[in-house]
Formats: sequence, structure tokens, C-alpha cells
Amino acid sequence: MKNKAILEGLLFVVGEDGLSIEQIIDVLGIDVNAAKELIKELKVDYEDDSRGLRIDFLGNKFKLTTKYEHREYYQKLLLNPESNTLSQAALETLAIIAYNEPITRVQIDTIRGVNSKDVVRKLIAKGFIKESGRSNLPGRPILYETTSEFLDYFGLATIDDLPDMRDFLEENSQEEDNEKDLYTSKYVEINN
Repeated sequence: MKNKAILEGLLFVVGEDGLSIEQIIDVLGIDVNAAKELIKELKVDYEDDSRGLRIDFLGNKFKLTTKYEHREYYQKLLLNPESNTLSQAALETLAIIAYNEPITRVQIDTIRGVNSKDVVRKLIAKGFIKESGRSNLPGRPILYETTSEFLDYFGLATIDDLPDMRDFLEENSQEEDNEKDLYTSKYVEINN
């Protein structure tokens, strides 16, 4: 029973990456038959109508997914105006994609300095970004770019209507110079 709960937690933690049977065997320290039995038991638990998740085998990995029959409620949530506000992380990620598109998720992560997997997934669900092909980098990672919904949301006709980043860089540079002058300037006393 304990291993089944651990497996459920592991599937939650890895999210859309999923777990292979080999990973389950390795992490739980069990044999292949025990791993298959655990997965089977957990799948049966999720088949109950009182549960909103299920276990799918996709891309040679076991993953927790939502039940297809509840999709209309997920769509309502995504289309709800209250859930359409963008977090700071979403705005940062959108700006990085808009100014650097097409761009891979690893490149986004490098610029932001944190993992952006969940933010990218949410932006795709909201329709602000989309997959636009594959990079020629090793592993051929997915490239992302903004959509027409992104342009509509921000009132832009084209991506070229974004403010020039040099304007932001110049403003920040001037602010830093002013702060520097304040602290490095020589105080001169005037004698009367």
C-alpha cells in the first residue's frame, strides 16, 4: 500500500515528463512484476468516477493526466476572465519569447534563470504561444513563438510593434548613471 502512495506522489512530481517502468523499478527498489501491479492498482483507483485524474501510458512513460470527459470544465477555467490574468513569470516568459522568437524552452530557462516548463505549458493552453518547429540544436528541441492571440491581448498589429528593447536598456543605463553620480560625486562645501 505504501509503494502505491509513493508512486502516486512520484507521478505528480514529475508531471508531464512521466516515469518509465525502469524508473519506477529503480526508485522504489522493486521488480518489474511488482511495478506493473502497482501501476495497475493505481489505474483502477483512478477509474472511479469520484477521481479527476487517470494514468496514461504516453511516449513510453506513465503520466498523470486529466479525464477527457471533464474537458469542458477545464476549458471554462481557461476562458474565465479571472484566470486570464498573467503572472509575473508568464509576462517575463512572454517577453523573452516575443523578443527572441523562435526560441527553445532551455534558452528561455537560461535567460530567466529558472525552469519555465510550467509557465510555457500554461501560455500554450491560453493560446499566447505555440510550437513552431524544431531547432537544429542537439536533441532537436521544440521552438516556441507568439500567436495572434498574444498580439490581440496586448493590442499589437504585428510583433514589430513591440517597444524597442534598446529604449529599456538606455533608460536603465541612465538610471544607473544617476545613482552612481549621487554616490561618487564629490561634496564641495562653499565658504561664505
